[in-house]
Amino acid sequence: MITKEIIEFVAQFEHDPVGFVKAMYPWGEGELAGQQPQEWQLDLLKEMAAEMEKDPQALQRFATGSGHGIGKSAGVSWLIEWALYTKVDTKAVITANTDTQLRTKTWAELAKWHRLNIAKEMFIYTATSLYSADPAHEKTWRADAIPWSKSNPAAFAGLHNKGSRILLVFDEASEIDDVIWDVAEGAMTDDNTEILWMAFGNRTRNTGKFNDCFGRDRSRWSTRKIDSRTVEITNKKLLQEWIDYYGIDSDFVKVRILGEPPSSGEFQFIGRNIIEAARERSIDLHDYQFAPAVIGVDPAWSGKDEASIYVRRGNWSKLLYTEPKSDDTKAFAQRVAMYEDEYEAAAVCIDFGYGQGIYSEGKALGRRWHLIPFASTKCEPAYFNKRAEMWGKMKDWLREGGALDPLDKEIADELILPEIVPSNNGTIKLQRKADMAYSPNRADALALTFAVRLKASAFDKRSVRRRASAKAQQYDPLKAIY
Repeated sequence: MITKEIIEFVAQFEHDPVGFVKAMYPWGEGELAGQQPQEWQLDLLKEMAAEMEKDPQALQRFATGSGHGIGKSAGVSWLIEWALYTKVDTKAVITANTDTQLRTKTWAELAKWHRLNIAKEMFIYTATSLYSADPAHEKTWRADAIPWSKSNPAAFAGLHNKGSRILLVFDEASEIDDVIWDVAEGAMTDDNTEILWMAFGNRTRNTGKFNDCFGRDRSRWSTRKIDSRTVEITNKKLLQEWIDYYGIDSDFVKVRILGEPPSSGEFQFIGRNIIEAARERSIDLHDYQFAPAVIGVDPAWSGKDEASIYVRRGNWSKLLYTEPKSDDTKAFAQRVAMYEDEYEAAAVCIDFGYGQGIYSEGKALGRRWHLIPFASTKCEPAYFNKRAEMWGKMKDWLREGGALDPLDKEIADELILPEIVPSNNGTIKLQRKADMAYSPNRADALALTFAVRLKASAFDKRSVRRRASAKAQQYDPLKAIY
């Protein structure tokens, strides 16, 4: 029976999830004999409460990457119950990587903890929802288990709940499609509302939105990595058996024990291990003065893309410039020309896509730049098109000693984006840009430095200097740019 005393008792934990968990379940008794919450679970709840107190109206994002057996489903269940029980008309949506995972693991675990809750009469549990026992609130005070669909993401577009609380939980979040993340992000915009977005799971992929929580988007997410060996309830003997068999550096152990992403995805073209090795190399430009410099230019025109310019000299590389759009083709071309002279570049290669205007402006300056069509089939026989060939040569360069610009924090995430897809002739074909989470403009700019084979004359730096000096007199780059 629901009494006034029970309601008041529960209400005191509105911003104290740790207190709620400790008070609402019969720890040490019956089914929970000898059991207590794990340290990582309590730490997450404490951090969540602290962040909410600091800024109650902010969208709070928490991502937890973990190995197996740490008690993740239990922690998710407590979050759902705390969110509902302690604030009237809270709305919660819970999804998982598959409908089976959602029904048989995530939601099934919630059934156990709801049964053990000392105030379980307040809410009614069904196979797909947990909702208020008060008929006046059953439509507005509830949590729903909703499978996601890439073709129909509408269920995640209606998360509005102005003036109360929203909880969104992604379980096994690595496999939830990026489009669902984007739709959910755009839906949680209510002001004067507590909004919590919690993502959990094994980091089975080293690309995608869940991986980005720990990488390119880490400034927006509170993250934690849980090594299964540090959690009291895990089977340490089995974990050590896996480590002995697969090796501590294996992808199996990284994903299933350490809470880390794999070095390479199943279809990933360039593995993270190759990229990380290239990031750790320290190379001085002066050691490669003998090598010709090549500049790659990847223009941009729309969306989140950014125009990028990269230079490579031997195993050394550097990001020279980025801007949101390269719509002022004259100014952009003059900037490219300035870099061409500064580095005495033997070649400048520009993506054909949005680069035709820049190429034409360069031609007017007397520059002999190369316009590179990514879709061209004029490439080595092993590759499907020119784009795949450039990326293939860049991959070889990374493996064989190439060094990434240490100041470019984003190129590593871009390099792992393209996956290999089936081709009709057995050649290496890369995933279309349109099918990626975003366009890897910086990586494409670096790949463009592998677009042409340099003639022997290009290695004569004196002739390069003479050409550059003659052309530099045709414009004033500082006047044009600044």
